[in-house]
Amino acid sequence: MSSIPEVLKYSKDHEWVRLDGDKAYVGITDHAQEELGEIVFVELPPVGERFGKDEEIATVESVKAASAIYNPIEGEVVAVNEDLDDSPDLVNTDCYKHHLYVLGSFSQSDFESLLDANAYGAFLESL
Repeated sequence: MSSIPEVLKYSKDHEWVRLDGDKAYVGITDHAQEELGEIVFVELPPVGERFGKDEEIATVESVKAASAIYNPIEGEVVAVNEDLDDSPDLVNTDCYKHHLYVLGSFSQSDFESLLDANAYGAFLESL
């Protein structure tokens, strides 16, 4: 297992969140992309829509299966990673560099309730 970046927060559904000013970048963890295998398509959420915590927001399809992505914190989608339209496999290459979407006007309390790197590592070991 690769190292779990300390600067991110994590959900038990294997999404990560990175804050940058008033924006929250969301992607899937190394564990998630390894479980999925080779990613061939990513269906991203519509910009301008608001999604609640734990609401289905996107779909990642691999050669093995399609998997729903659950929004780890409530917020409004302000951008999506358009690079994934042509190269969904970027998520396999470096899942912590290539986010799926960006939230604005997000819930700070939802963010604070996410797991830190140590807690997420312990959660993975319990699986």
